Amino acid sequence: MAELDCKNILLFLCILLCSGLFAQGSFSGGLQHNSNFFQRDTTIGAAGTPQYDNLLYGGESWFNLNYRISGFDFGLRFDIYQNSNLPNPLDAYTGQGIGYWAIQKSVQKLGITVGHFYDQIGSGIVFRAYEERPLAIDNALLGIRLTYDLTDNWQLKAFTGRQKNPFGANGFIVGNYQPIIKGASVEGYLNIGETSSAVPGIGILNRTLDQASIDLIVADINTYAPIDSFIPKYNVYTVTAYNTLTVGNVSWYAEGAYKSQEAILGSSGKYISRDGSMLYTSLSYSRKGLGITLSGKHAKNFTLRTSPSEVLNNGLLNYLPPMARQNSKRLLSRYNAAVQELGEWGFQADVLFKASKKISGNVNFSNILDLNNDLLYREVYTEVKYKHSRTWNLVGGVQYQQYNQEVFEGKPGVPLVQSIVPNVELTYKFADKKKSIRTELQYQYTEQDFGQWLYGLLEFNIAPHWSFSASDMINIVPKKSSDVEHYYSFSTTYTHKANQFTLAYVKQVEGVVCTGGVCRFEPAFSGVKVQINSRF
Repeated sequence: MAELDCKNILLFLCILLCSGLFAQGSFSGGLQHNSNFFQRDTTIGAAGTPQYDNLLYGGESWFNLNYRISGFDFGLRFDIYQNSNLPNPLDAYTGQGIGYWAIQKSVQKLGITVGHFYDQIGSGIVFRAYEERPLAIDNALLGIRLTYDLTDNWQLKAFTGRQKNPFGANGFIVGNYQPIIKGASVEGYLNIGETSSAVPGIGILNRTLDQASIDLIVADINTYAPIDSFIPKYNVYTVTAYNTLTVGNVSWYAEGAYKSQEAILGSSGKYISRDGSMLYTSLSYSRKGLGITLSGKHAKNFTLRTSPSEVLNNGLLNYLPPMARQNSKRLLSRYNAAVQELGEWGFQADVLFKASKKISGNVNFSNILDLNNDLLYREVYTEVKYKHSRTWNLVGGVQYQQYNQEVFEGKPGVPLVQSIVPNVELTYKFADKKKSIRTELQYQYTEQDFGQWLYGLLEFNIAPHWSFSASDMINIVPKKSSDVEHYYSFSTTYTHKANQFTLAYVKQVEGVVCTGGVCRFEPAFSGVKVQINSRF
């Protein structure tokens, strides 16, 4: 079926090109390519997977093509995976196929999308179709979406489809999970006064399981003791209400959602029948030189997937906002808090300030607990930026973390990780304004997990084409080995207009990679990485 779909889409594209219609429209698109050449290194744990033991290579490519003509928008993306460890870090996947196609057209007030589409309701708590390629997430829906402008300020949206299964079998990306997803929302805008407004909305989502999914769940439940048995439901329903209220310099977002009772995988790995709830709010205040954001969340049994049997990042239908700061620097991001769908509550405070033209900074505090009030994650972070002149600027900060490795990484019996990470970054621009040097120095003190780390980076840029960097991450007081380990990287990037090429030699410690509270485990890596990005 997937092969037939691909042939039909490619045939349509060839007819379009050969017909001469392309001369009247406009094309755009791009290529993203990753190649990984694996070098076995047992000293850091870079071994034991097919890539290190036999294959020695793995890669991914995505070629995206967009075409616009006469009010129609056509989108097409071809995906290629060759011995890739992206779907499963401990295995190799090979497949190719049409990963995305869509046709869009607006007919007066009606918007029509057929094919794959990415979208969300509210903040995404009950539904979010999106892609995050570094985490192997691409959960677009394949179906139809309609939008209708009720007025200039109010829009009705409805959609139905099946979620894309990005990694198929038999060498082809097969396309779809079988359960049917249906949803709708109404969103609007209310002008309350000169400096006040509201953006309210309500949304609903329904998922109907197919017979094969029900049979799989029933087969497991039939092995349980009678006291734990129940009859799973074919349908689950979710409803959400949300609003953004703005009054002057203050903005308040609030959303509450409820999910009907269904079979979910409990913490023991067995199915349980539970309903779920979710509350999320964010309050922001901003004026010149100051920005304050306070946010809070309470989630209980709010796991929502295309089928309850899907695990990890497979089949995600929604997105739960995280309460932890998203760190980008190497040691600051060693420990990340993955969102706990079965239950967590927390809050976060973030303050941005600018004391003068030269001095600015950021203070952040986050605290996450489970529903028994046991600590999952806590972080205190402060950062100060000093811009001396156009020539150089300095950034310094310190992070304190408490991280429940037993929960987030499934390592039973390990103690709570506590770490302190001071860090500094210096950027110097040369007189010709084309060359610059950037350095980073970070130190992580912890008595748990791998022990203490030191990280240093030196980056030299020659605008607009070249960038060179070298870094080393050193396990200076190791807990898991008898030797001091170096995880060094060297990279070169060349940019010419819309094309960018990167060549890097990398040694990377195992860890958890997160984006916005969605995480996945990454094993140690040793080898060469090649990346190509092109836009047209």
